[in-house]
Amino acid sequence: MSLDGAFIFILKKELSSLIDSRVDKIHMPSKDEIIISFRTREGVKRLLMSANPSSARVCLTKNAPENPPSPPMLCMLMRKHLANSRLTDIKQINLERILFFEFEGVNEIGDVVNLSLILEIMGRHSNIILVKDGKIIDAVKRISDDISSVRRVLPSGEYILPPRSERLSLTQWQPNREELLKKLQPFMNKKLDKALISVFEGISPIVAREIVNYSCRDISMITGELSNNNYDRLIFFLKKIKAELFSDINNFTVVKDLNGRPKDFTFIDIEQYGTEMINSYEKSASSVVDNFFSESARQDRLKQRSSQLQKMLLNTYERILRRLENQKQELIEAENKEKYKIWADIVSANLYSIKKGQKSLKAIDFYTGENVEIPLDERLSPIQNVQKLYHEYKKLEHAKKALQEQIISGEQELIYIDSVFDAVSRASGDSVINEIRNELAEQGYIKYNKTSKVKQKPLPPLKFISEDGFEILAGRNNRQNDELTLKTAKQNDLWLHTKDIAGSHVIIKSNDKDIPPSTINQAAVIAAYCSKASESSQVPVDVVKARFVKKPSKAKPGMVIFTNNKTMFVKPDRDLYIKLLTNDK
Repeated sequence: MSLDGAFIFILKKELSSLIDSRVDKIHMPSKDEIIISFRTREGVKRLLMSANPSSARVCLTKNAPENPPSPPMLCMLMRKHLANSRLTDIKQINLERILFFEFEGVNEIGDVVNLSLILEIMGRHSNIILVKDGKIIDAVKRISDDISSVRRVLPSGEYILPPRSERLSLTQWQPNREELLKKLQPFMNKKLDKALISVFEGISPIVAREIVNYSCRDISMITGELSNNNYDRLIFFLKKIKAELFSDINNFTVVKDLNGRPKDFTFIDIEQYGTEMINSYEKSASSVVDNFFSESARQDRLKQRSSQLQKMLLNTYERILRRLENQKQELIEAENKEKYKIWADIVSANLYSIKKGQKSLKAIDFYTGENVEIPLDERLSPIQNVQKLYHEYKKLEHAKKALQEQIISGEQELIYIDSVFDAVSRASGDSVINEIRNELAEQGYIKYNKTSKVKQKPLPPLKFISEDGFEILAGRNNRQNDELTLKTAKQNDLWLHTKDIAGSHVIIKSNDKDIPPSTINQAAVIAAYCSKASESSQVPVDVVKARFVKKPSKAKPGMVIFTNNKTMFVKPDRDLYIKLLTNDK
């Protein structure tokens, strides 16, 4: 995992500023998270400990989650033993992912007691354990013999360290080539990064790959293929990392994908990904851990909310499609309405030959001269059969008009749902998702969320500055599209949108100046990128002056009509999008 023993070693140094501080408050936002507030000379600082299998960590936090209405029993127990106690030390065994927070407090009868709050960061085996005199008081996760035959973690039981393998610790190891060769010998047929993880304690995969990248310029290098030069570079870089561990200045690096989602972090600069990833930097180890996991959780929450909306929109899209298919089939049947009028005329002309109870009439169609057989209702009189056929003709005539209107409306609704789906797929934050949900609620597709108490301020439209200095704005959703097109845009501003493809409304603010072709081209590229066709090679984009864009009466959000447009073809360009973007959040 990203939070390796080496990073924890640096975190420990940073957290040592809490030593001699007293515990102010203790909270448990969730069953596997504890937040301890310390009174320090700089004010109150909050320490977050998490034993969550996917995000186990420790750091000073500014992003503490909301506390439950009533504290859990374990939280009450922690308060009983640790309230107002003094943090005396923080310990780590070599580069193991275990931290011992040593406290000194006073019990009910005034005696001084020493306690250890032990954080074990070990993936799904992560735990937080309160220990006194070597005996477990309680733990976030109780481990009985039924769960593990290797190690019990139960109240009153003896605290035993987790099993550990014998590996080299960079904090203790004096780099030399002979020992390294000996340790790597069993792994000659394995990739070097995997071998380094097996040999050295506290090194995460990203650090191991960076060591290989520097030593060999090939992160797929096999251990047995190392040259003498590779070994020299390997030893040099290991010395450099050891120096980084004991340094007061580190390159706290967060690696993000091209969409800005955090993927990894460490305490050294990362070059192994080239242009496939983006590096950002933090000032402290705690801020790296705090922001990385908070942002990851936010992104996961956003992805979940987006997925829920996308699933609902897909189901709605399919339901409208099925309804349209049925309506089109009914329209085909309605197209045969003339048949019933002709039949009614023929039956009316042959009333004299029809007897009551007759099931059909065989006669000559005086329109075509062909023989026809017309079904009759045997329960009705001849004149009543004529009336029934005329009634069927009029019913189908009315149905045809209604079906044509319903089909047009349904097809417009499909376009709208497609545009909302595109907006959801490009949503960059909770605020945008909430705006889309409110829009869908207004249109009757979902119910309003009555439980939401916090009103988020809507994000502004995406803002770009062209290389010629012109302001370009793009809507994040249909509501913003309407706002931009109908209120923000002036008559001489240019309006752009992908031709017959769901996407953002884009406007170029002219400020009564002539807009150069280069700016129009850049705005078209932005419109193409902010659309459903962002992965295409050639995208048609309509360009028109804003005064020629109108919104039809009762049209859904984002739906407009326009005239006097020209169409240009451009290729979506993410690099240009990022280069010109000024306010994405």
